[in-house]
Amino acid sequence: MNVLILGSGGREHALAWKIKQSKQLEQLYVAPGNAGTAELAENLSLSPHDFDAVAEQVKDLNINLLLVGPEDPLVNGIVDYFKQKKGFEDLMVIGPAKEPAMLEGSKEFAKNFMAQFKVPTAAYQSFQKHRIEEGYKFLESLKPPYVLKADGLAAGKGVLIIKDLEEAKLALRSMLVEEQFGSASQNVVIEEFLDGIEMSVFVLTDGESYKILPEAKDYKRIGEADTGLNTGGMGAVSPVPFADQSLLDKIEQKIVKPSVAGIKERGFDYKGFLFIGLMIVEHEPYVIEYNVRMGDPETEVVMPRVKSDLLSHLIAAANGRLDSEKLEIDKEAATTVMLVSGGYPEAYEKGKVIKGLDEVADATIFHAGTKNEGEEVITNGGRVLAVTARGENYKAALEKSYRNVNRILFDQKYFRKDIGFDLMDAE
Repeated sequence: MNVLILGSGGREHALAWKIKQSKQLEQLYVAPGNAGTAELAENLSLSPHDFDAVAEQVKDLNINLLLVGPEDPLVNGIVDYFKQKKGFEDLMVIGPAKEPAMLEGSKEFAKNFMAQFKVPTAAYQSFQKHRIEEGYKFLESLKPPYVLKADGLAAGKGVLIIKDLEEAKLALRSMLVEEQFGSASQNVVIEEFLDGIEMSVFVLTDGESYKILPEAKDYKRIGEADTGLNTGGMGAVSPVPFADQSLLDKIEQKIVKPSVAGIKERGFDYKGFLFIGLMIVEHEPYVIEYNVRMGDPETEVVMPRVKSDLLSHLIAAANGRLDSEKLEIDKEAATTVMLVSGGYPEAYEKGKVIKGLDEVADATIFHAGTKNEGEEVITNGGRVLAVTARGENYKAALEKSYRNVNRILFDQKYFRKDIGFDLMDAE
C-alpha cells in the first residue's frame, strides 16, 4: 500500500507517524512535508493546491491512498477532481467531496445543516452587505458578547467576539462593507454567545457508519490565561478531564449520530474525518463549528492515543466498510505544547537554527513549520514544533512535555507555560 499525505504541518507529521506504524504500508510520501516528515517518508516538492501535479505524482508513484490534510484542497474539490478523472477509479481518497466540504467552507451552510438535522448549536442569522441594517437590529436583540463569523475560510481568523454593541456594529460594517476578510466575509453569520468550556471530538466516517476518535481540548490564544490574539493552536490535551462518560454519551447521541445521519440523508460523498468543535454549557454540548479534516494541534495528541492500525481504518472508510473495524484507544493521556516563532501570529522571522532535538527524551516531536538546510533544521513558519508526551494523566504528560520544551532552543522561541491550566478547576 503506497500512501500520499498532502500538507506540511504538525497534523500531517502526526498522521504520517501513525500510518508509518502500519504493516500494510509499503511506501509513504508527504507533499510538501517538513523536516520531521522527511525522517519518516519521502517529501515531494508539490503543492496540495495543484491538482494536476498531484495527479501526476499519484500516477508515477503508484499511490493507492491519498490523505488530504488541510481544508483548502477539500473545499476546492480535490475529491471530485479525482472521482471524475479517467484512470483514477481505484484511488482511495480520504476527505469529503466539495459539497459536504462546505460544512467547513461556509458557516451558513453548516448552520443550516445543523438546523435541518436538529444538531444543538447557538441561535444565529446570516447577513450580506445589502442587509446590514437588519444585522444591526439582530445584534441589538442579543445579549453581549456578540459573535461575528466570516462565512468563508479565513485561516482561523474570521471569528470575532466583541463585548460592546457599537463596536460589534462597526465590526459588522468592516466585515461586510470593507471586506475585512476578503470574499470570506461577504456573508457574515451572527450568533448568540455560548458561555461554557470548549472541547473537540473527531469522527472518522465512511458516510454511513463512524468511529469516534479520542476527544481533545486545544488552546487557541497566544497569551497565558487565554489572552491575546487567536492562533492556529498553542497546545492540546487528551482525554479531556471534565468529559465524563455521561457527557461523551450525550455528544454521541445528540451531536455525532445526527451529524452522520445528515451526511447520509443528504447523499454526501464523505469518506474521511469530521472535526466537531463543541461548547459545553452546563454539561450540555453545542456545536460551534464543523471542520472536514483533523485539527492541529489536536492530531498531535489524538494519534498517540490510537492503538489500532490507522491505515486499516482509512482503507475501510474509503471502501465503505468502516463498521467492520475495531478502533482501540489507549487510556494514557497525551499532551502537546507548541513552540512558535517570536511575533506569531503576527509578523515573525524564519530561518532560525533549531538545537536540542537530539536531547529530547520521553516525548515525540511533531514538526509544523520546519525545513532542512544542509545538516541543520531551521524554522519555516509561525508554529514550529509540537512537543507531545504521554502519561497516566494529563498532569504527568504535561510535566514531560514541558521538560522537553526546555531542551529545544531557537532564537525567539515562545510557548505558553499554562497549557491545561483551566482543567484543574474543571475536574
